[in-house]
Amino acid sequence: MTKKIDEKGIHQLYQSDAELADELVWDRKVDPSSRRGFLKKSGLLAMSTALGASIPFADKMPGGIIPAAFANTDMPFKITGKHPGLIVLNDRPLSAETPPHLLDDPVTPADKVFIRNNGIPPINVDPSTWVLTIEGESVESKIHLSLAQLKKEFKHYTYQLTIECAGNGRNESNPSVLGTQWTTGAVASPEWTGVRLADVLKKAGIKNDAVYIGFYGRDTHISGKSGMVSISRGVPMRKALDKKTLIAWAMNGEDIPLMNGYPLRLRLVCGGWPASTSGKWLERIVVRNKIHDGEKMTGMSYKVPCHPVEPGSKVVEKEMCIIESMPVKSLITFPQSGLLLKQGQQLPVRGHAWAGDLNVSSVEISIDFGNTWQPCILQRPKNRLAWQHWSVRCAFPEKGYYEVWARAKDSQGNKQPMVIPGWNPQGYLNNACHRIAVKVV
Repeated sequence: MTKKIDEKGIHQLYQSDAELADELVWDRKVDPSSRRGFLKKSGLLAMSTALGASIPFADKMPGGIIPAAFANTDMPFKITGKHPGLIVLNDRPLSAETPPHLLDDPVTPADKVFIRNNGIPPINVDPSTWVLTIEGESVESKIHLSLAQLKKEFKHYTYQLTIECAGNGRNESNPSVLGTQWTTGAVASPEWTGVRLADVLKKAGIKNDAVYIGFYGRDTHISGKSGMVSISRGVPMRKALDKKTLIAWAMNGEDIPLMNGYPLRLRLVCGGWPASTSGKWLERIVVRNKIHDGEKMTGMSYKVPCHPVEPGSKVVEKEMCIIESMPVKSLITFPQSGLLLKQGQQLPVRGHAWAGDLNVSSVEISIDFGNTWQPCILQRPKNRLAWQHWSVRCAFPEKGYYEVWARAKDSQGNKQPMVIPGWNPQGYLNNACHRIAVKVV
């Protein structure tokens, strides 16, 4: 009879946490940039030798990838107010992602929310003197609101909202592309408290010709030159007026961390759209009678080819479309990749799934490189635009090296691809299946 174990049982296979930690590093002493490569099936024998285990489903492993065991790394660092396990990808401007196993919480703690800055954050901020301006050619009247006025004059709302960088997964692009080389950790789903942007815009008055809104923050350009804007993006009015679109001042019931937008973070998309449309250190909102043309709204920024293109090809701006709703995606948050498991034991696996403006309808896992799939238990979201939790128990038929792959499907029937989807010159929207390595001994 197969013995079932829970997370505690897995840890009890070892004498101590230190021993467990030693066992779990076997797959992470590698180059973090090598998540995917050009491994031919003839090289699987060599990989089996390197892994110290056979690969039972080797004949089903897609060509063009390397085992997940050689695709993960932990590189600790420390940022004030953030979990020491976050991984720094850039230091100027600062970008840091959260390893999947640290995203296991149903609601992402503030210290585990990824960091993506385009400029230099403001310092010595005094919330009592902060003023938000609403203006633009498509508002009836220009208004100014203090943080105290926002909290006093408008109804408060709290929603769990998933935000994800459009470039999450960029490091798998082949050919490689420029930009922050995110792996899987540029995503989070904390609770946000604030007021609806729609209510604030209503106070200013929206003209009939309103098409878009744009935002401006107080962060300064990375060059340090005055007058230069680091980022000024926006969304169409239909998204700006969504009931889940907030001007938020709190994350999980406390002040938003400085690196995530303290004292004020504009939640334009309320999850589901690229996190770049969620402006930080918010000072000004403009209501436009055209698509907003602020910094990183023009050129190739946050755009993908309107039609599929050949990998590595050049695409002109007029053939690029602005990213809106993000694609369906899932993440395995337990166990951490590199688990050593005794034969005959079932493994509890869990994680989250999200699908832009849509809901997730199902999640499946595979232990044979996508040849067969096992359905998971999927929970409903806490509210619309929050991620959804899933769980399952899986068994392994024999000793050897395995990979657990997760695949989600959205409410319109779109499924995650098993490998990286269509290439684009900015490396956006990679929603390939997340996978972890497990060795059964």
